[in-house]
Amino acid sequence: MSNETDKMADIDMPKSDMPLPVAVLDDPHLAPAAKNVKHTERWIAFFIILGALGFAGYGAVYWQGGQPQVEGITLGVGLVSIGIALAAWGKYLLPRGPFVEERHSMRSTDVEREQLVAAVTERGKLVMHRRGFLGKALGAAAGILGVVIAFPLIRSLGPLPKLGLDKTNWKKGSYLVTIHGRKIKADDLEVGGIVTVFPPGYEGSAVDQTVLLRASTASFTTKPGRETWTPNGYIAYSKVCTHAGCPVGLYQEQTQQLLCPCHQSLFDVLDGAQPVFGPAPRPLPQLPLMIDSEGYLRAQAPYDQPIGPGFWERS
Repeated sequence: MSNETDKMADIDMPKSDMPLPVAVLDDPHLAPAAKNVKHTERWIAFFIILGALGFAGYGAVYWQGGQPQVEGITLGVGLVSIGIALAAWGKYLLPRGPFVEERHSMRSTDVEREQLVAAVTERGKLVMHRRGFLGKALGAAAGILGVVIAFPLIRSLGPLPKLGLDKTNWKKGSYLVTIHGRKIKADDLEVGGIVTVFPPGYEGSAVDQTVLLRASTASFTTKPGRETWTPNGYIAYSKVCTHAGCPVGLYQEQTQQLLCPCHQSLFDVLDGAQPVFGPAPRPLPQLPLMIDSEGYLRAQAPYDQPIGPGFWERS
């Protein structure tokens, strides 16, 4: 029995004069790709650069107007290439052992500790060897990806409004034209008639859309100072609702009111489009009209106040 115990001790417990292995190196780092570090680094750098080019290509295609198939291909190339580079970097260039310690001893001998430190230091040299370029390339690719992701989101918000919310394209003397560019004459509408008009060259413009209607055959005054704004009973208001910007296009002739179909705001046509019902906070801006010597309706002047929702009242 004692002989068997001695044999087991010889198997399980290494003799004190036998050095303990401080690292097991038969891991993926000893694969051919890991043995040839420079060759591996070149391939990783190639995939990082390819990924950066893919991201840049995606951004360029989007900037030129976008094409879903090409955008998908370029973005896919970028993401797959960076994924391959990171996977190869982690598998072949980063040390991960496995490092083992015999369980019979809680503390290595000084020789073993020196050997472990030497092994880790040696592997650390491989990790840091020529990694500066890879790190910079990876950082550049990440930066390009960040720009590519942020830029479409910002650009998709649309152009800056600038003065578009404060001014329209109506000018003194502008003809009133239909969506098809036809000029409106003084005898085109009968009482109760309505049409959407624009300044020439801006047909279909959201900020310039104006509702022109004929409330009577004689001029009238909607507000003090507007005595000449409604020649032959014609009157024009901005079609952009002052509540949420919906088009105000429904005219109730019997009550002389304009209705916004979105939230049911009602505006009194004869009282300067003063809101009489609904959430609209202020009247529709009125466009001063005149009839020229040829009988065409034209603008005396541009709108004297901003059109649309009252953002300027919340400063």
